[in-house]
Amino acid sequence: MTRLTALLCIVAIAAVFTACSTSEPSRQEDESARANALFETFFEEDLARSPMRQTYLGIKTDYDKWDNISDAFEAMSHALRRDQLARLSRLNPENMDAATALSFRLQRQVLEDAIADYRWRHHNYPVNQMFGIHTTAPSLLINQHHIDNRQDAEAYITRLAGIAVLFDQLIDGLRARAEKGIVMPKFVFPYAIEASNNIITGAPFGAGDDSVLYADFKRKIGALQLTYAQREALLTDASTALRQHVKPAYEKLIRYLVELEQQADTRDGAWKFPEGEAFYNNALARTTTTSFSAAEIHIVGLEEVARIHSEMRDIMKQVNFAGDLAAFFTFMRTDPQFYYPEDEASKEAYLAAATAIIDNMESRLDELFLTRPKAALKVQRVEAFREKSAGKAFYQRPSMDGSRPGLYYANLYRMSNMPTYQMEALAYHEGIPGHHMQIAIAQELEGIPQFRKFGGYTAYVEGWGLYSEWIPKQMGLYQDPYSDFGRLAMELWRACRLVVDTGIHAKQWTRQQAIDYLKANTPNPEGDIVNAIERYIVIPSQATAYKIGMLKIQQLRATSEQALGKRFDIRQFHDVVLRNGPVPLNVLEDLVDRWVQETKRG
Repeated sequence: MTRLTALLCIVAIAAVFTACSTSEPSRQEDESARANALFETFFEEDLARSPMRQTYLGIKTDYDKWDNISDAFEAMSHALRRDQLARLSRLNPENMDAATALSFRLQRQVLEDAIADYRWRHHNYPVNQMFGIHTTAPSLLINQHHIDNRQDAEAYITRLAGIAVLFDQLIDGLRARAEKGIVMPKFVFPYAIEASNNIITGAPFGAGDDSVLYADFKRKIGALQLTYAQREALLTDASTALRQHVKPAYEKLIRYLVELEQQADTRDGAWKFPEGEAFYNNALARTTTTSFSAAEIHIVGLEEVARIHSEMRDIMKQVNFAGDLAAFFTFMRTDPQFYYPEDEASKEAYLAAATAIIDNMESRLDELFLTRPKAALKVQRVEAFREKSAGKAFYQRPSMDGSRPGLYYANLYRMSNMPTYQMEALAYHEGIPGHHMQIAIAQELEGIPQFRKFGGYTAYVEGWGLYSEWIPKQMGLYQDPYSDFGRLAMELWRACRLVVDTGIHAKQWTRQQAIDYLKANTPNPEGDIVNAIERYIVIPSQATAYKIGMLKIQQLRATSEQALGKRFDIRQFHDVVLRNGPVPLNVLEDLVDRWVQETKRG
């Protein structure tokens, strides 16, 4: 063999080995690209079917439309999910890179769960005191439907006119549930009827101040550059839509609710539903992303309540309180020093103080975090038309492009339900480093599919929120012992949720039994307690997510610290938790374990 021939053989052999070594990455890139394209297709398919979600994300494609909430449309959505799963199943996750394989795993689980849960589509209350189309529709118009030009104003008016069809679908859905024996408990009806009446009170429906929707529309078009004639024409059209479509729709809904109330009773738990036990067990699995049974969750709750009570007794010693824990609860519940007065100036002062707490935390984020949210955060009161029945506090994500800030809603209807000693923990939970930080970071992530940015797993999301109340304690905050008691009181509240949610829905506790348990074991005001129990009744299992999620994140942090010792970096740990978007708790554990192993290897 000549030297030239030998050289050519070596080159040929090298080429073969090179081809072999590059074929695997090429196959991964191709399959990963196909998978990511499919994820985006699914996201766009789903988004196209929800004009309301488009608006929440700041997209104006179907700005003049409402969602279709009919049973027929839900059946079509079910068929679409089955088709999407079939398309997804044609891909092989073994031929994908690690990040895409994780997305595949999550997308498959989302679709499989949605398909399996179709059987439970009527096991809920589409009208209740917490949410429902009767309050969601006006809330969306007021808070998310921005009017930047005349076309946006016309879309607003078209949506007003479309409320009639939307409410017909809502009533049809209520009837379908009633035929299965699924009717809201009696206490829900006065709330829902009052909230509905609030929307159609005032001008142009009758005498008095402008109604909430008419006032909102007037204010928004008042900021536009329009001629007098253009503005008057829009106001006339809005007034007509409100009188001819919105008012009749609400009146029809109210009449049906009055009729439906005759079928309601005081049985409050999901156990009363058809196949109620199976439904609730499934709800727990979806909410907690664990296999914990109702009985196991109940026991965890009782154990956590006992632990937190012990820590509260330590604070009693710190502030030299003479008396038992029950007496301390009464003191915290009733002493005027812990409550703002019931006036407008005090409500503004509360918002300012909550904002200051968040601003201070934001200035110290670098101590514990590598990644910060870009979207702004605003603290805002719950609107008057829904504040009587709305929750104590909640968060609304920013728009998709970040142009609309995230909103931390504080319910200031009764200042006696908003003790100052809980203000700090509440601000951390809803704002920073809680929901706003986690949700804004998730939707600002690059390199992951949209469904992971805008999806959610309740145990992860609310677990992070509760964990975020605890983090500042590690930073030396909660300097006021009463404020630290407030942190424990809110953690205690979530521990009690494990007890009362499973008590109501699995152990057939009555509403009053659950109220009495919270009265005996928490310092919260009675109004707060009643609102909470009524919330847990209408959203079975949701309340269990907070404590289960927090315990898992704390456990993962503790095991990581133990495994890594001095190499443990809390900022990197938080990055692992936050920079993959919301995931089930078992997946979060896998991600943290992988990070620990990679850190060990150096």
